[in-house]
Amino acid sequence: MVKEKQRISTDKKAVGEKSKKLILLNDDVNTFDHVIESLIEICNHSEEQAEQCALVTHLKGKCPVKNGNQKELMQLKVQLSERLLSTVISE
Repeated sequence: MVKEKQRISTDKKAVGEKSKKLILLNDDVNTFDHVIESLIEICNHSEEQAEQCALVTHLKGKCPVKNGNQKELMQLKVQLSERLLSTVISE
């Protein structure tokens, strides 16, 4: 008989708090350079990660750029919107 190991969560999230996604939406206004620069500065992306997110957003219309709790993502959403980037927070 195999005993199951009990997993202990080390997440800093509050119990019952669901992780959400900040999703970048495509637009016809912002340049790739502006989007990449914004993702690096605001979301702490590497240059490669920011480039990939910008390309995926351009090709597919949207791309998740950050995971976290509602409060954290809301702060990022506000900062990105100040740079005229469109985002939504989803489950």
